Amino acid sequence: MVDFTLWDIVRNLLLAARWTVALSLIAFVGGGLVGLTLLLLRSLDSPWLQRLVGWYVQLFQGTPLLMQLFLAYFGLALMGVETSAWFAASLALTLYTSAFLTEIWHGCVRAVPRGQWEAAQSLALSFMEQMRHVVLPQAGRLAVAPTVGFLVQVIKGTALASVIGFVELTKAGTMITNATFQPFLVYSCVALMYFALCYPISYYSRVLEGRLHVRH
Repeated sequence: MVDFTLWDIVRNLLLAARWTVALSLIAFVGGGLVGLTLLLLRSLDSPWLQRLVGWYVQLFQGTPLLMQLFLAYFGLALMGVETSAWFAASLALTLYTSAFLTEIWHGCVRAVPRGQWEAAQSLALSFMEQMRHVVLPQAGRLAVAPTVGFLVQVIKGTALASVIGFVELTKAGTMITNATFQPFLVYSCVALMYFALCYPISYYSRVLEGRLHVRH
């Protein structure tokens, strides 16, 4: 057994936490861009596009993230695409995040009063102009709190990337546990670090929701 001090454990976990944060940001930003594109497609007056996006959302919401990570990692390999745990985890989490953000934002867009849509149409604005100048600014105010809150789920979801070999906080905790044989101490530190990452975001999300209710 290797002699590890508490500082050695914390220091190594902090180094791994960088990759948890990096993967979370990639998934959130990438998922946001894909989600916004899907939202615009879903808002078009095209039944088949709406159904297609709806199926996409149901697929990624209705299957475990763990299975999506396995399919991204091993599926790409079966297709002859050389991949890494980093790329597969980023891809799977981006697609997973995009499905949930699309649904969150679609609900916020639908919450915009119908009269606002009709007013924009009466000004002879194109669809993109209606979305940009009238609908999205109003829907955006409603979407901020749940979007920020969902980031917590993305951060916690990165823990599953450890199953395909991506060394983030959870994987590092397992590796350190195997070296130190101190699972309670190591995983307590891991839990505290996840809490330190997630609690400020959860708190900020509740503050935003409170401000929104006050405005209404």
